[in-house]
Amino acid sequence: MAENRNMDALSGPLPIEQRIIDRLARALPRWPAEAAILIFKQLSACLFGASILALLIVTSAIWQSDWAIARYDFLVVAAVAIQVLFIATRLETLGEAKVILFFHVTGMVMEIFKVSAGSWSYPEPGLLKVGDVPLFTGFMYASVGSYFSRSLRLFHARLDGYPVEWMTWLLAAAIYVNFYSHHFIWDARYVLMVATLILFARTVIAGRIAEQTFRVPLIGLVLFATFLLFVAENVGTHTGTWTYGQGTRVALAKAGSWYLLLYVAFVQVALVHRTRLVKHSYRNTGDTR
Repeated sequence: MAENRNMDALSGPLPIEQRIIDRLARALPRWPAEAAILIFKQLSACLFGASILALLIVTSAIWQSDWAIARYDFLVVAAVAIQVLFIATRLETLGEAKVILFFHVTGMVMEIFKVSAGSWSYPEPGLLKVGDVPLFTGFMYASVGSYFSRSLRLFHARLDGYPVEWMTWLLAAAIYVNFYSHHFIWDARYVLMVATLILFARTVIAGRIAEQTFRVPLIGLVLFATFLLFVAENVGTHTGTWTYGQGTRVALAKAGSWYLLLYVAFVQVALVHRTRLVKHSYRNTGDTR
């Protein structure tokens, strides 16, 4: 039942993850092992984002205003340390690190604009800021790209029925531009949502857990991830890390923005994992390597 140890590190679990998977496969009967490995892989895939979220909660509970370092600055240092640790322990590949860096930059640029436009704010002091935006915010965006990238690797997944690439690039660019342009002209978000449904209607993520294969519609995965991000957004406001005017509850409309942003993240990840973009069906070939 143990997965192939000789697979390339870029296409499957890295050694530390593989050892845990192999132990689960040996210690449990088949179906409990499949369930345990599924849970482990999902937790591992979101490890970077979960680490950032845990830092927000813990620091909010314990931080004192008279401490030598501001909470925002500590979050920057901690996020960088986590990134270095992941690469040093091979929990993250260099390809995944590129995704995180790229999404960090695009996320920071958008944050700077949104804060200047009054969409939300960061009320606490800190030195490590660009404008009024603390640098750790880029890592929150990067965690989305990290989750997608790590999921594809951990589950040996392929994107079956992926659209023509230039169309996905055009859609991602239009979504990203709309985050800025809707402040000045007509908001095209609903048109763009319809476009995602049309373009990715046939796209399926196909992969395997241990021995069992699976096929999940990309749109379904994005909707599920949108819900998780909406929960995380509320955690951020409840911990006082960022604020949307009055109150701590995030408007449900924000979920639509996350839904669209997830497609921007996924298209960026696809640029790193282009060998996973296939047109045939695993149902016909039985190949989930």
